[in-house]
Amino acid sequence: MSNQTYKIGLNSVELEDANEQQKEILENAKKANGMIPNMYKKMVNLPALQNTYDTGYHQFRKDSGFTPAEQEVVLLTISIENSCGYCTAAHSYLAENVSKTPKDVIEAIRQGKEIEDDKLSALHEFTKVMNESRGNPTPDQAKKFLNAGYSEKQILAIILAQAVKTISNYSNHIFHTEVDEAFSNNVLHKS
Repeated sequence: MSNQTYKIGLNSVELEDANEQQKEILENAKKANGMIPNMYKKMVNLPALQNTYDTGYHQFRKDSGFTPAEQEVVLLTISIENSCGYCTAAHSYLAENVSKTPKDVIEAIRQGKEIEDDKLSALHEFTKVMNESRGNPTPDQAKKFLNAGYSEKQILAIILAQAVKTISNYSNHIFHTEVDEAFSNNVLHKS
């Protein structure tokens, strides 16, 4: 994160210092992830922010109609488009190790190159369009996405992903969140 962007003065909330509401959120994160990600320790300063993120994230995973690999294409694309190094590293890790997204697809997204798989390429491109246009795709852009085999409900799922990633990406920006050791091999180094 640039030294020219504001860094909020709130500290990470550690489990031993958490109030009851924060403690419950952090314990759930530890149970789900085997660790408490640095991002959670930051966002839990405002439990409503963390709860909103968690709810949206889990609903996207459950109800988007996308495969796990497609979900990572969406989440990784948005994280890169929003210049969030933390989420880029985390979703690169999750894409490869949890969602089993093809490595060539992950690297194409990370490097800004063309994705060979036509359907995943259409998903990546439309996610970028939705982000860049602030949810105002042209009819031709939407048609291209739909013609690739996706549905209008999945356009809504991309909006949900944008909302979730706005919460995490912007929080990580304002906190200058340090990438967890678990994701450190996936930090994107720009040339």
